Amino acid sequence: MLRPYTHTMSCRGGIGAIFKRFKPHLLMVFTQFAYIFLYFFTEASFKHGMNPHVYVTYRHFVAGVFMFPFAYFLEKKMRPKLTMALFLEISVLSFLGVSLSLNMYFVSLRYTSPMFVTSMINTIASLTFLFSVLLRLERLDRSTRGMAKIVGTLVSLAGVTVMTLYKGPVLRNLGDALIHVQGSTTIHESWIKGPILTVAFCVSCALWYIMQAITLKKYPAQLSLTTWMSLVGGAQSAVFTACMVHKPKAWTVGFNIDLWNILYCGVVVSGLVFYIQLWCNKEKGPVFVTLFNPLGTMFVALLAYFVLGEKLHAGRRCYCHHWTLLAVVGQRRRSCEPDQVSRAILLVL
Repeated sequence: MLRPYTHTMSCRGGIGAIFKRFKPHLLMVFTQFAYIFLYFFTEASFKHGMNPHVYVTYRHFVAGVFMFPFAYFLEKKMRPKLTMALFLEISVLSFLGVSLSLNMYFVSLRYTSPMFVTSMINTIASLTFLFSVLLRLERLDRSTRGMAKIVGTLVSLAGVTVMTLYKGPVLRNLGDALIHVQGSTTIHESWIKGPILTVAFCVSCALWYIMQAITLKKYPAQLSLTTWMSLVGGAQSAVFTACMVHKPKAWTVGFNIDLWNILYCGVVVSGLVFYIQLWCNKEKGPVFVTLFNPLGTMFVALLAYFVLGEKLHAGRRCYCHHWTLLAVVGQRRRSCEPDQVSRAILLVL
């Protein structure tokens, strides 16, 4: 009579074990979905007239205020003492991941196309892997797994080049756009400033992910670290924005898409997503966190095609899909059994 109950408990235990095993993967997929809505909100807000640098500043102040009570009460007993050396390290971490990288990202959009910048973002995983090897955070050997990492890195870099230079045929839209975003954005193309700023942004992000892993060993309180990064990064961005934006009107936010954009990106992206990335970084390492960037590119491209009616090129769609598959399978931080690789392939397909 006890066998059905025992069987049920074993099934629950098996499902729980599988969920625990793939919890970082599922969380990172969730972060990419969060970035999808960021794309649509910022697209509409910037076309409405929101200044990107003011947006970065407000977004991270909102994140810091939102995360503060959670960090204060939930990590009160486990939070290490904040020394001056540790605060300076967090300040550098905030500079790399918040004030410097995001402001460079939006400046680079002025001098290049959004597709170029999106393509280059997919090199962050490769750069993180290369820097991790140089700093001995990632081990590289002559095994099949080690060679797969090298091949995956080379393929990703080659794929970004192809994605930038070759568009492929334009796919015909299935119907009218579901959402029409009014407004305009001005791009002053400069293929000297633009690529330099974009590459600097990617390098900054790669160093940010690596430095997260180093800082988490000294300051393992992820909620508190997220709060500190948001507040310090917001303050740094405020200084930069004050030097760049001299019109007081640019700092005014009305009860419109600009406000909802700041609240969503502050609470969900700079708050919740940053915390998840820190947790996954501690569990799996910086390379693992960056592997999921191509998923976001693929999701945004497909939704922009179906929802906003933007053009989608066949070559770029195929690149995003296959690079994601190579990234998940070829650059796994830890060794995988054959059945795990099969599950990863099915997950991507």
